[in-house]
Amino acid sequence: MFATFFDGLNWLAGQLWGLPMMVLLLGTGIYFTLRTKFFQFRKLGYILKNTFGKIFEKDHSGLDGVMTPFQAVSTALAGTVGTGNIAGVAAAISVGGPGAIFWMWVIALLGMMTKMVEVTLAVHYREVNEDGSTYGGPMYYIEKGLGKNWKWLANIFAFTVVIAGLTTAALLQPHTVGEALKTTFSVPPIVTAIVLAILTGIAIIGGFQRIGKLSEKLVPFMALFYVIAGMIIILVNISEVPAAFATIFKYAFSPAPVKGGFIGATIAITIQKGMSRGMFSNEAGMGSAPMVHATAKTDNAVKQGLWGSFEVFVDTIIICTITAIVILVTGVWTSGASGIELTIQAFNSSVFGSFGGLIVTLGTILFAFSTMVGWYINYQTGCVYLLGEKSIKIMKWVYLLPGIIFAGQKVNSIWLFADLSSGLMGIPNLIALVMLSGVFVKLFKEFMEKEEKIKLNKSA
Repeated sequence: MFATFFDGLNWLAGQLWGLPMMVLLLGTGIYFTLRTKFFQFRKLGYILKNTFGKIFEKDHSGLDGVMTPFQAVSTALAGTVGTGNIAGVAAAISVGGPGAIFWMWVIALLGMMTKMVEVTLAVHYREVNEDGSTYGGPMYYIEKGLGKNWKWLANIFAFTVVIAGLTTAALLQPHTVGEALKTTFSVPPIVTAIVLAILTGIAIIGGFQRIGKLSEKLVPFMALFYVIAGMIIILVNISEVPAAFATIFKYAFSPAPVKGGFIGATIAITIQKGMSRGMFSNEAGMGSAPMVHATAKTDNAVKQGLWGSFEVFVDTIIICTITAIVILVTGVWTSGASGIELTIQAFNSSVFGSFGGLIVTLGTILFAFSTMVGWYINYQTGCVYLLGEKSIKIMKWVYLLPGIIFAGQKVNSIWLFADLSSGLMGIPNLIALVMLSGVFVKLFKEFMEKEEKIKLNKSA
């Protein structure tokens, strides 16, 4: 019965991530990149200066929202920097070969612009409650920006958000941690799932503000911890780095042959796995992060949009790349392992020895827990839009169940949920972004003109 069910899911995932989705995803990124004259490339320094460079700004009094811009991006990163950065990258390589990483980069560089657009629109069209709290995201900019006749599309998106919350966050994250702890310490997956559900429940009871405060402390620590560990392995194997990059570029445009335990991959599979895992990792175009950013205390929608670009850069260009290079320079990508097991092999096979598995396991626990907590905001936003505020009393507890119910299922079957939910969310969101492109371009031009005037006044 389960085999037939997952065969059906495989077919649907293949349809969702076929040529139409690739064209829509790449096309949207290219379209906005051209309309902003390659803004994310021309102004990368400006983006980093106005995001990373302003992390410690504290004065956001008098502004609508419940989180500071940094808390919002930390929470959004908490939702995106998850097991996709550790297990998802490994899964892309194990199925699509090293070339999948090239397509992951492509989707990220274009996604920097796509996410800036969706975050900007989310803040611009957000709903502000009497107490200053806010709700926003694709379902709100679809309904408000496109009009009431498009509410059906907003409802579809909101429904897919709820499903994605229950699968990619509430199911996939504890499952991956369960596999890691089972491999490293022989802990039964059901025990891991129950403990993570309890911890997540404690975090989300405090509402969005508590989630924001937790994220701004947890996310920088966990990202730095993992990046430093990965960089140590890369530096020790520095002589293998040029070959690793050469392999990525070589097999991005040619079939990856059978090698060791690796069964080979066609170019189509390479592109599909790179793009799907890339989108699952940074969620650009998926429409999830805008719901978190809509809660930020900000006086300008485009200014918050810059944090969206920064988020994709950190998630994929930095963290995912480190995972990929570690796997390639240590040579374990041909072992036949997949998912979290492959990443553990990479960390075990080099500098840290058996301690490497502990590093990956700890990183996975932190990444998964932060994703479960951060993604809850998206899940609640979808529930509120569809069912109203009162539904949260019940739906909050439903969110904690999938990881427990599906503990111990096969890894490739579980990853199907990630492909399906991200694809189903992406389609209505990307359609809305293109249709609202005029609104974004107007906001973008006004913001940049204002910034240019400020710059001229300072230099005068």
